Amino acid sequence: MVKRIITISREFGSGGRFIGEEVAKKLGIAYYDKNIINQIAEESGLSPDYIQESAELSPKKGLFAYAFAGRDITGKSLEDMVYEAQRKVILELADKESCVIIGRNADFILKDRDDVLNVFIHGDMPEKIQRISRLYHVSEQEAVKLIADTDKRRMTNYNFYTGQKWGKGSNYTLCLNSSQLGYDRCEAVIMECR
Repeated sequence: MVKRIITISREFGSGGRFIGEEVAKKLGIAYYDKNIINQIAEESGLSPDYIQESAELSPKKGLFAYAFAGRDITGKSLEDMVYEAQRKVILELADKESCVIIGRNADFILKDRDDVLNVFIHGDMPEKIQRISRLYHVSEQEAVKLIADTDKRRMTNYNFYTGQKWGKGSNYTLCLNSSQLGYDRCEAVIMECR
């Protein structure tokens, strides 16, 4: 079966967002990343700024912040409401058109579909540090901290909402090391597996 939907989960600094955007362009299909924040905000009734900070990353306090987050009378926290709104938007997008979806637990949200290719992009630390230093104009030491913090928050969010381990190969159809393969080859492999 042809894979209509490509989800890309990634380590911070691996170039996964760039690879996903290029794959979408080359295939002539929709690309969803930060451009779905307004839809999630509308669905949840929360501000786009809050969604941008919370939809993919755990609270900075870590896993316990989820467990002890303020909950309404139904038992849901703000993070739960964001996740449910995000889930609804992703399911609607997948039903609507072929697309590439970056992050946001889309691989798990769409796990029951046969037309999804789930990809995890990772990279070697030296290349990720150089990329983040260059893109964010920070020192190598600051880049290391940004990478560790962002990946920890992505992992915590993913693990909490999916019950799976973020980055574990068996959760994805394809795992690619962008440092070893390069972006062009990663893009070609993804398109070939589609």
